[in-house]
Amino acid sequence: MIVQLFTFLLFAASFQQTNNLIDWNSSRKLSWEDFKGPVDTESKNAALTSSAINIEFGYDESGLEYSIKCSFNKQKSWVRIRNTDVLAHEQGHFDLAELHARKLFKAMKAYKFNAKTVSNDVNKIYDSLMNAHHEAQNKYDSETDYSRNKVKQEEWQKKIAEELVGLQAFAAYKK
Repeated sequence: MIVQLFTFLLFAASFQQTNNLIDWNSSRKLSWEDFKGPVDTESKNAALTSSAINIEFGYDESGLEYSIKCSFNKQKSWVRIRNTDVLAHEQGHFDLAELHARKLFKAMKAYKFNAKTVSNDVNKIYDSLMNAHHEAQNKYDSETDYSRNKVKQEEWQKKIAEELVGLQAFAAYKK
């Protein structure tokens, strides 16, 4: 009975965590209903998008296997001001995460496997892409003034969309 209960609780916790995540999908845009986290009262932001790019990998002497995931966390994302401009801006943050997930996949496809250095190599690739990702996210907020500069917001939306199309061949990281 205890083992069954533990298994059920483990499954329930796993399901809840999975249920709180939205995988990026071009046909599935964010809505305000996705922002379920408590508002950060210390922040002056209108909203916050919590997205993540993860890589899991394993290897042996013969090769490397890995999987990449780009997701939005409903429970860590919150909203204070609901309007279409802010929602479009938050979608831009999630789209930037997808863009960098594709760049990570591209870098991993180009990686030449070396069993002696693979762990260090993959971590360097990931860290480099995450640094670029964080820089892009900060630049996006700065240049668009958090969605208030409508001209820059439109420019960024167009730029992100074009880059996603340009990296369409690397969208296949999703299995």
